[in-house]
Amino acid sequence: MLSTVSRRSFLASSLALSSALPLSLATAAGKKVLVGLELYSVRDELAKDLMGTVRAVAKIGYEVVEFFAPYYSWTPDYAKDVRKLMDDLGIRCNSTHNSGGRPGIPWAYTADGVQKAIDLNKILGTKYVVMASPGRVADLDGWKKVAAQVTETAEKLKAAGLRAGYHNHGPEFTPIEGKRPIEIIAAETPKAVMMQLDVGTFVASGSDPVAWIRANPGRINSIHVKDWGPGEGNGYRVLFGEGTSPWMNIFEAAEAVGGVEYYLIEQEGSRFSPLETAEKCLAAYRKMRT
Repeated sequence: MLSTVSRRSFLASSLALSSALPLSLATAAGKKVLVGLELYSVRDELAKDLMGTVRAVAKIGYEVVEFFAPYYSWTPDYAKDVRKLMDDLGIRCNSTHNSGGRPGIPWAYTADGVQKAIDLNKILGTKYVVMASPGRVADLDGWKKVAAQVTETAEKLKAAGLRAGYHNHGPEFTPIEGKRPIEIIAAETPKAVMMQLDVGTFVASGSDPVAWIRANPGRINSIHVKDWGPGEGNGYRVLFGEGTSPWMNIFEAAEAVGGVEYYLIEQEGSRFSPLETAEKCLAAYRKMRT
C-alpha cells in the first residue's frame, strides 16, 4: 500500500527525530558517532595528574579519549589501571597516537616495538594504533618507505585484532616532484588503514578536507576536530568554530561517505586554560550539531 505521508512532512518528522536524538546518534547516516578529546589538548594537566585529568574530561561530557605518545612508556599494570578508570567513567579509548623516536629507538611502528604497542592497546580496548608522525622525511622515496612501514605494521596489528592508522600534518601537503606525500600514503597502504584526518593542517595548507574525505571513502574513520584561522595570534589557537574550516560540509561528507566513527576535538592552545578550552569547544560542537 502506498504511503499517504508527503515528502515534506516526512522530512520534517525526520529532522525533528534527529534533533531529539542524543548528540552522538544524530548523524546523516543514523550511525553512532562519538565525540572525544585528543588528550594532547590537556597535555600539561595530563603530565601532572593523568587520572584526575581523565576524570575531568569525562565530567565535561566527552565520550572518547585518545592517548598520545607518552602512553607507550606505561607498564601493563598501569594500563590496566587506566582502563579500569575509563570503564568506571563510562568512556573509552578508541585509538592511540604514536610518534617516532630517534633512529634505532623502538616504538609502535618498528619491528622491535610493535608488540608492546599491541599489548598496551589491547589492555586499553583500542581499535586503532595511529602513526602520529613518521619524523622528518626528505623525498618521495622516503614517503614511499613510510607507506611501506605503515603497511608492514598494519599486517602485524591486523593479526592481533587491531587496525593501523595514519595522521596527517603539514609536510604531507607540500608537493614533491608534483606529488603530495599524503597521496602516496593513501595510495600505497591497504584500504583498511585509517586515514585519520587532522582538519586544521588541511585548512592551513590551503587544501580541501571535504574533497579529501570524498576521495577516500570508508577510510576517514576518525577526525581531529581542530580549527585554524588566519591572522596574527590565530592559527591553531582559535577555538572550534572560530576559524575558517567548513565544518558542516566536513561532517556531512564524513558521515555520508567517510566512514567516521568518532570525532576527536583537539586544541593546541587558546586564550583560555586547557580544560576550559576543552569545555568551550565541546559546547560549540554541540551547538553547531543541534
